[in-house]
Amino acid sequence: MKRLRTQDNGKNIISGRLTALREHYGYSQRDLADKLQLADFDVDKNMITRIETNNRYVSDFEIKAFSEFFNVSYSFLLDGIPTAEDLKKYPDL
Repeated sequence: MKRLRTQDNGKNIISGRLTALREHYGYSQRDLADKLQLADFDVDKNMITRIETNNRYVSDFEIKAFSEFFNVSYSFLLDGIPTAEDLKKYPDL
């Protein structure tokens, strides 16, 4: 039976892409948490840290929130496969 972990035993598969999107905008983890809260998403800095360090599972609601906030597809967040629309917004993906 497959374990729900990455090859390096991480708890989520979006950590690197979330970090890249955050850094693309020059946000600190605190900045991102604050901006997500202002956009009415229930997120705190500790949660961002734990996701980015692969120490926390990510819910489908949180993936949806990150997707909406950064205006990227689920396929990019989950599989690292940007859509044509993603590439228009973020050509350096």
